[in-house]
Amino acid sequence: MDEFALIERYFASAGVERPEVRLGVGDDAALVAPPADHLATIATDTIVSGVHFPPSLDPAAIGHRALAVNLSDLAAMGATPAYALIALSLPSADATWLAPFAQAFSTLAQAHGVAVIGGDTTRSDVLSVTVTAVGWLASDTVALTRSGARVRDLLAVTGSPGDAAAGLAALAQRQEGKQHRYLRQRFAFPQPRVACGRCLLPVASSAIDVSDGLLADAQKLAEASGVHLAIEAHRLPLSEELTQCHDREAAERFALTGGDDYELLFTAPRECELVLERIAQDVGCALTVIGEVRPVGDGRAPGASVTRDGRTLPLPTAGYRHFHR
Repeated sequence: MDEFALIERYFASAGVERPEVRLGVGDDAALVAPPADHLATIATDTIVSGVHFPPSLDPAAIGHRALAVNLSDLAAMGATPAYALIALSLPSADATWLAPFAQAFSTLAQAHGVAVIGGDTTRSDVLSVTVTAVGWLASDTVALTRSGARVRDLLAVTGSPGDAAAGLAALAQRQEGKQHRYLRQRFAFPQPRVACGRCLLPVASSAIDVSDGLLADAQKLAEASGVHLAIEAHRLPLSEELTQCHDREAAERFALTGGDDYELLFTAPRECELVLERIAQDVGCALTVIGEVRPVGDGRAPGASVTRDGRTLPLPTAGYRHFHR
């Protein structure tokens, strides 16, 4: 099977059909008529075998994750997903691998109304997948960014961070059992919080998706906003499965320093706390206040810190860095 047959068989009909796509997969480029009075929101991510996921990971999980990490970026901006392009580098055109990969990719695309409009395939010694996702925001809407946090805002997070990192550890250690299987699924099939992002658009003052670890991404948000984010460890929303597999201290460390959750970390005015509770009910996803935004000064630099019982915890804030030595 050559690259053209591969594209036609597995990706030509992936995702959904959208009326504004005038020409999709199969030509030199796609043609899309932008909706009137909208801004394009564009994100791209690459995932590489052995770097972002174990080489033995289920191909369906790889297909799901490849799109999910991009949808999570759109969610953090409050955008509505619309299109995706996929560039796939793989050692061989193995149908038993490609079929579940493409099916999972397409299933997630359909769930979020995404049309697959193009991409590329090439042979490579290392499996890697690059996806570019495009979403829309009404042009009169202020997008969520990392730079809007204000002093005295609440700091909150969706879902239950830490599950994915614990799930990756369970995969590496081949741990079985109901709780470990749940955590492994949380790593393998992260759920981008698209509906949350859209609902937070008129409420939140800033947002970022949690990919490199909650504390590391809090650091990025704080530096972009020029504020200090104070996180209280006892307020972290730890899942029952995580706390059944690990003691409280280890579970907190997974939640704070583990990556791959693809939850949303955001700030919002204090007077919006009841609104956040309603959003959580409407979208069926927990939104938990875990701290607050404080001014810099008096020994506080732009950044993030975590306290437990009044003591600051000595935790790393850098997160994963590809070229760090």
